[in-house]
Amino acid sequence: MPAIIVVGSAWGDEGKGKITDFLAQDADLVVRYQGGDNAGHTIVFDQKKFALRSIPSGIFDAKKLAIIANGVVFNPESVLKELAYLHDNGVSTNGLRISNRAQVLFSYHKRLDELQEAAKGDAKIGTTKNGIGPAYVDKYSRVGIRVCDLLDKDVLRARLEANLIEKNAILTKVYGAEPFDAARLTEEYYAYGQTLAPFVTDTSAVIEEALNSGKRVLFEGAQGVMLDIDHGTYPYVTSSNPIGGGATVGAGVGPTRIDEVVGIAKAYTSRVGEGPFPTELFEGVGDQIRDIAHEYGVNTGRPRRIGWFDSVAMRHAARVSGLTKLSVNCLDVLSGLGSLKICVAYELDGKRIETYPASVADFTRLTPLYEELPGWDEDITGVTSFEDLPENAQHYLTRLSELVGVELFSFAVGPEREATHILEKLW
Repeated sequence: MPAIIVVGSAWGDEGKGKITDFLAQDADLVVRYQGGDNAGHTIVFDQKKFALRSIPSGIFDAKKLAIIANGVVFNPESVLKELAYLHDNGVSTNGLRISNRAQVLFSYHKRLDELQEAAKGDAKIGTTKNGIGPAYVDKYSRVGIRVCDLLDKDVLRARLEANLIEKNAILTKVYGAEPFDAARLTEEYYAYGQTLAPFVTDTSAVIEEALNSGKRVLFEGAQGVMLDIDHGTYPYVTSSNPIGGGATVGAGVGPTRIDEVVGIAKAYTSRVGEGPFPTELFEGVGDQIRDIAHEYGVNTGRPRRIGWFDSVAMRHAARVSGLTKLSVNCLDVLSGLGSLKICVAYELDGKRIETYPASVADFTRLTPLYEELPGWDEDITGVTSFEDLPENAQHYLTRLSELVGVELFSFAVGPEREATHILEKLW
């Protein structure tokens, strides 16, 4: 049976949660494979809107397993709050599984993130200051503390004492901030571990057993390809790999087990935070789209930057993630805007280029080249099939698929699950 990866194809906020939730209806396991609690996804379930940070969207079906895998930086305090939030809204969380190999995000990671970002001044990255970067730094410095360590108080205390020698020196001597106490953190995080212990397991083995028994597995990440630490707009990126390949490392499965990689995009483009954004609209239509779509961060409330659809960035996303299908959200937002533009290439130093530059400096000299298409005025929120869309809307979707070079899998004309319409079934 198939294994499917859902990938955000731009800078995040493409509607991955909704498409994941949609595909999860027929999945047995939903697996979160990277990122942390800095990025939220909104899901409409049973006429209620839920904002989740770490727990996979498959949690809303009691018959499924919702897995937080090893590639995630795990904030136990945040996850416990999320569990309480779900319980208060009548959602069972018995299907949650947490990898014993996931790295733990501590309060000192958040404090370091805040101080480091503030010290950058005008050169700030635009981090949410949730400690994600410092937690991944510890992972790759091989001093990280994992979920399994939360279950052994002596091991936890020893690792915290060792780590805080350096952390407290940086906090006090570089930033003039207060140090952290190893004993207090040990008590706090060991208590978290005891509460979460029933959910902790080797999730890679759980996924392998499911695949071997013919079950359907859906993998979801946070952020998007253009925020990937290797393939995004570096240094204005996240600290992990949201690309499709990140799922195999972050969930502990081999690439031969993956059948489809679905790239999620909006019918336009949005971005939160600093960094290059070639098709950005600074006023007029951009403000109109932001207001219609309520383009503000799920957790941060920050207004998202808005731009025309960028097929250059999308082709880049398709290549590095191995996209096999394209899912387009928010088509209804473009109704009534008149003519629409799609970026088909860039001009850099007088030359036409059709690949995404690596250097941030190049974007100061870059001009997007557009193809203009006629828009539509009809209200399409009630449409239930591709054929029912206005002709211009059909042509717009077809052209996006052609330019990206990936087959169209679905389109959405509203935020609800019922407003998502598929052109073919994947399982």
